[in-house]
Amino acid sequence: MYKNFFFIVFEGIEGSGKSSHSLSLIKKLKSLKIPCVYLREPGGSKNAERIRSFLLKNENKGFNSLTDTLLYLAARNENFLKKIKPFYKKKIIICDRFIDSTLAYQHYGLGVKRRFINYINKEIMGTIKPDYTFLMFLNVNKLKSRISNRKIINRYDKFKKSFYKRVQNGFLKICNKNKSKYMVINSSNKYEINQDIIFNRVKKLLK
Repeated sequence: MYKNFFFIVFEGIEGSGKSSHSLSLIKKLKSLKIPCVYLREPGGSKNAERIRSFLLKNENKGFNSLTDTLLYLAARNENFLKKIKPFYKKKIIICDRFIDSTLAYQHYGLGVKRRFINYINKEIMGTIKPDYTFLMFLNVNKLKSRISNRKIINRYDKFKKSFYKRVQNGFLKICNKNKSKYMVINSSNKYEINQDIIFNRVKKLLK
């Protein structure tokens, strides 16, 4: 017997495998008839997906970092109200990116004040937080080769290596502050190995 509610997030830099592994997990949970819902950030709800489309267009690369952050947080608010809050404590929620991505990219990567991001996140979500996070760790030197295999490239795939290093270090700092709520997955492992590691951990979490 498994729990019928839990909030799991996949985090990591571009090309780390978080999206494919989050979708793989959803597929496995559904095969076990476990009620679950998949979300992504930015995006998820109808309006949040509109914001996502606008945010990630290559021609919008001139955004001020604060404008960028506010748009991401606006998308989160829409996603939270329409998708996360209604399913919280009712289904297994699997989210591709969440709060940690905003801190890693906008705070550690772009220098937006952490207290500003934390304040708005709290206004949006109150006390609701993810129960567990998988951090997909990728050697930054492998990032460009992985991104080059993508069919669609967005503006966040085109930053300098130094930016992704700051973001990656940001993720690790966040993780190290609350290790019991995180598992770091080495993206250099074979895909199938990481699939098994993730699913075995989730099974334990849901019992």
